[in-house]
Amino acid sequence: MTAETAQALWYIAPGQAEIREEILSVPLPGEVRVRALFGALSRGTEGLVLAGRVPESEFERMRAPFMGGRFPFPVKYGYSTVGLVEDGPKEHRGRTVFALYPHQSHFNIPCSAIVPLPEAVPPQRAVLAANMETALNAIWDTAASPADHIAIVGAGAVGSLVAFLCARLAGAEVTLVDINDSRAELAQNLGVRFATPETAKGDCDLVVHASGNAAGLRTALSLAGEEATVLELSWYGDTPVTVPLGGTFHSRRLRLLSSQVGKVAASHRSRWTHSRRLAAAVNLLADPCLDALLTPNVVFCDLPRRLPDILDTRNGAVCQLISYS
Repeated sequence: MTAETAQALWYIAPGQAEIREEILSVPLPGEVRVRALFGALSRGTEGLVLAGRVPESEFERMRAPFMGGRFPFPVKYGYSTVGLVEDGPKEHRGRTVFALYPHQSHFNIPCSAIVPLPEAVPPQRAVLAANMETALNAIWDTAASPADHIAIVGAGAVGSLVAFLCARLAGAEVTLVDINDSRAELAQNLGVRFATPETAKGDCDLVVHASGNAAGLRTALSLAGEEATVLELSWYGDTPVTVPLGGTFHSRRLRLLSSQVGKVAASHRSRWTHSRRLAAAVNLLADPCLDALLTPNVVFCDLPRRLPDILDTRNGAVCQLISYS
């Protein structure tokens, strides 16, 4: 294979993105050339990146694998691409793989950074792998148990995947909570209950917050039972958040815990690597019910024009699918 021109999405200023051409060299030994088929936008994180709301203190910690540029702008950002291996070691050629790579039509990547898709996971659904990895890490952080009463506040991609995993715990009573009551159908597809903040039952053993909104965190705290854990999965960028730690927070001895996918959960860190966790996340996508999280695809070349609407908090998309063809 020779050098090739690829197209990549770059965030260039608040609210602005463009597609730039890049020259790819011939893959080095130990690398593969991947042609992208599908991708996905992480609406919460990429919305903050597009708005230029990554705090300066997090410029290095928030770097995604294979990210180009530097925060705040310009940056080539993203971490969910499924593609076909076109060149590289013989054992990888022709395989469909997942990679934590930014939005780009073609790219070279180390063989160690790709995860071949199992037959049971189609390419479109595999774009959920990065979100599933976050959800899996969150489950480890919570130590969720069979028969627990669990509420997940926020029916975005990560919250929905946490609900999906919790529903597989024997005897667990799982409720997905969201202000958008149209998410009831999604909850039904995932095999969990649905409630709005006004109708959700409290006294939960575990509450996971993933709405990205301070009001959602207040709801999560209100649903927690005596000495229960509230896991915070939302990331707010540079936005200050008011947390209601008065009232019954102390008398109920609630435990407010953070979770972040950058490190493997402490409970599993001695035995699990990042690559093992990502491979497990891909395998967890075998259930067809997860297709309910995907929205009709947007064509890659249309992303600069469509991004402000897609990443708007009022947009109803759960996981925005990107097509490269």
